[in-house]
Amino acid sequence: MHDTVIKGGTIVDGSGKPSFTGDIAIDGDTITQVGGKAGPAKREIKADGLTITPGWVDVHTHYDGQATWDPELAPSSWHGVTTILFGNCGVGFAPVRGKDHSALIGMMESIEEIPGIVLADGLKWNWETFPDYLDALEGMPRSIDVAAQIPHHPLRVYVMGDRAINREAATADDIAAMRDHVRAGLKAGAFGFTTSRTNSHKTPDGSMVPGRYSEVDELLGIGSAFKGLSHGAFGMNSDFDDEEEELAWMTKFGQDTGRPIWFLLTDRPTDITRWKRLIGGVHKARAAGAKVTAQVPGRPVGVLLGIDTALNPFSIRPSYQALLKLPVAERMQRLQDPAFRQTVLNEAPSPALLNRLSQFRQHITTRWHRMFPMENPPNYEPEDKDSIAAIAKREGRTPDEVAYDYLAASADRFLFFPVTGYNEDNLDVAYTMLTDEGTLLGLSDGGAHCSSIIDASMPSWMLMHWGRDRTRGPRIPVETLVKRQTSETADFFGFHDRGRLEAGKKADINVIDYQNLHLHIPEVRYDLPMNGRRLLQRVDGYRHTLVSGVPTFEDGVYTGATPGKLVRAAA
Repeated sequence: MHDTVIKGGTIVDGSGKPSFTGDIAIDGDTITQVGGKAGPAKREIKADGLTITPGWVDVHTHYDGQATWDPELAPSSWHGVTTILFGNCGVGFAPVRGKDHSALIGMMESIEEIPGIVLADGLKWNWETFPDYLDALEGMPRSIDVAAQIPHHPLRVYVMGDRAINREAATADDIAAMRDHVRAGLKAGAFGFTTSRTNSHKTPDGSMVPGRYSEVDELLGIGSAFKGLSHGAFGMNSDFDDEEEELAWMTKFGQDTGRPIWFLLTDRPTDITRWKRLIGGVHKARAAGAKVTAQVPGRPVGVLLGIDTALNPFSIRPSYQALLKLPVAERMQRLQDPAFRQTVLNEAPSPALLNRLSQFRQHITTRWHRMFPMENPPNYEPEDKDSIAAIAKREGRTPDEVAYDYLAASADRFLFFPVTGYNEDNLDVAYTMLTDEGTLLGLSDGGAHCSSIIDASMPSWMLMHWGRDRTRGPRIPVETLVKRQTSETADFFGFHDRGRLEAGKKADINVIDYQNLHLHIPEVRYDLPMNGRRLLQRVDGYRHTLVSGVPTFEDGVYTGATPGKLVRAAA
């Protein structure tokens, strides 16, 4: 008798092959049968009319802190994600010396917008080295599995101290020490190393992060830690200041180590052909024998602008700044005062406040044609005619007035502001990137940008929009969409025991009411430690989620089960 049998569902097994109907049997934490008719079971899940997939393997999250205190790991766990990988973008909390705790909290707050008071209260700091951090993660049960990468910025500070914060060049001894720490982390089970070379990432005082201008010798020197290992990937968020040089050293890394190297790629408003050049660079590097990959999002990177979010078009104007100290209800009262409204509308944005924003958020003063009232259900492929600029033109008002009046009507209203990935009034560029063999799906940023972005719902939206609902361009087969966020992400990083529904694989499974899969409009909640604020987005349609064969969510409700563990990469 099996422990569990899921009976009669449409099986999309993660391989990309056509779906089929049948049963899935589970014994312990392992899938023991896929397809056909399974025998009796202690528990039977009826899946007639439902879709069965592997659990999503989300490889670009920032739960580095939250994973040390929160067993549920929402919102990603709400959306069928059963494995998360963090330590992305070069930020994290290990290795670290006691004197640098505050600096790492400040960096994470500034770059990934996780409130500092939340991190200060939640982090226990019962580690110093990266292997220590993995041991600390291993000691806590959770709803889903977690895995980690070694982040460059904390490592640089750990080895170089203030010289790293001042962005001084690393010496040969510094590079050797960082290489050795990365090697130790990889051997302890890290899935890779990440860095950041972008002006989008700044410290709390507006300075660039410690690794922003690291020399190629430093990156290749650290990368030599991968030589001789059969696991681990090198990841990077880069502005590609010199595209030829950046692609050249990435290619060399891949050739020298045989390990994968990936970088984040979006369609930027400042250079609308950049993505084509860089994908061309990926294929050139692959032809030269290097495993170079572009990690791409499935939808625009969209900042939500609201009265109770981190940013809106008026929060960088002097008079508005005083409102930030008020409770939301009082803030709304002031916003609805006609005299205050006129004062704000007459003001120009503060250059100092504007300069503290990341490079693409600074477009908040001009890109009214890329701000859209968020509908219910949310529309992440809106049309130009629905933009603030278009509404203003139709109504004979200024964009400032339209945006102000829309937001001032309710604290539950948001403007969707796609800062990258939306230059052509549609997602055709995203479609091209998603269907290119040189790309990997990522960038959900689960756990990060708590008050401005909620893309942790991306796995659900991928199925809904690209597989079912899109009307403004081609769709993507469901089998491909499932493969992109299960076996492809798992295989790339070396999660070899999951990502497919096949006998012998780990029983991480979603049972989905695909036709009724539905995203709710985002909402603001103060439910982090110290009543910290975050954006959340609910979903309907996940009938069952199982991790290691254990039901963790039933009809969207957390069961309280904690089968999730730390996953260590194979040495």
